[in-house]
Amino acid sequence: MPNAYISGTGFHVPPRVVTNDALRTEYGIDTTSDWIIQRTGIEERRFAEEGVGTADLALPAARDAIERAGLRPHDLDMILFATLSPDHAFPGSGCYLQAKLGLCDGNDAKFVPALDVRNQCSGFLYSLGAATSMVKSGACKHVLVVGAEKHSAALDLTTRGRTVASLFGDGAGAVVVSATEEDRGVRGWWLGADGRHASVLSQKVWDIKKRNFIPLDEEGRGLVEPSHMWAQMDGKLVFRHAVERMIGALMRACMELSITRDDIDLFFFHQANLRINQYVADQIGIPPERLVSNIQRYGNTTAATIPILLAEAERSGKLERGMKVAMVGFGSGFTWGAAVVDW
Repeated sequence: MPNAYISGTGFHVPPRVVTNDALRTEYGIDTTSDWIIQRTGIEERRFAEEGVGTADLALPAARDAIERAGLRPHDLDMILFATLSPDHAFPGSGCYLQAKLGLCDGNDAKFVPALDVRNQCSGFLYSLGAATSMVKSGACKHVLVVGAEKHSAALDLTTRGRTVASLFGDGAGAVVVSATEEDRGVRGWWLGADGRHASVLSQKVWDIKKRNFIPLDEEGRGLVEPSHMWAQMDGKLVFRHAVERMIGALMRACMELSITRDDIDLFFFHQANLRINQYVADQIGIPPERLVSNIQRYGNTTAATIPILLAEAERSGKLERGMKVAMVGFGSGFTWGAAVVDW
């Protein structure tokens, strides 16, 4: 049975920087930079321009990862696309990305399967687990795993929505999971979910139980209440469960691999809230220099946070071959996951 390792990483963020002060001056949100930083650690985020979709953001990240893996798009055997902000309700953004990569063109067209994963902030870890399993089974040799989000088009950028709107940004990260006979790669992945709290962090922009699933006015135009149009969150409950589940997932990973926190060189936590991550690190006893963060610059890019972290750490030289790294995430659902990788 082959091992599955991350052969290439890539990321892309839009060029437009939106600072905390810009939320106040450009959008009229009644907030301050100090208020946002104190509660979240976020100083700025990126917003994509009008006309840019989620698959558009994913494309340069995917190309970057494929190139750094020493491959071309036609070497891929599958695409896994994690997102909570797909280009459309359907089809999946993975299909759009497949076409944008040129896989459907020419005499050597390769119609690889494309699967969207809708597990929000833990979507990358769910996708990594699936890709690892496919590679280790021998079904695939190279799987492209993408996390990409365009949150800015679906944020309530008013004072009414400031608690959620200040958290999120746009961006994409990607990895290629490949087969190898070397003694390296993904050593294990652990996932979980607790559907009892599914409504605590949600965006019910339509309700398929109703007919029509979006209410209509007399002229047939859709009418969506703000409570359904925008993401809703019980921040205190999310914080408590995030801490509990992230610590639990990481401890389970270490226990099943018979390792301790001291065996792990770098920790890559999902970038939802710097205060959550710092609290988790303090509880476990992780030194600050081993906790990789970039939420200060990008905000929460949901499924993209961990692959962006990996790509940036690799580019900077912080993440090196031979290191043991742990990834942990928690998000809507509630869903969570952890993975340990020998780089």
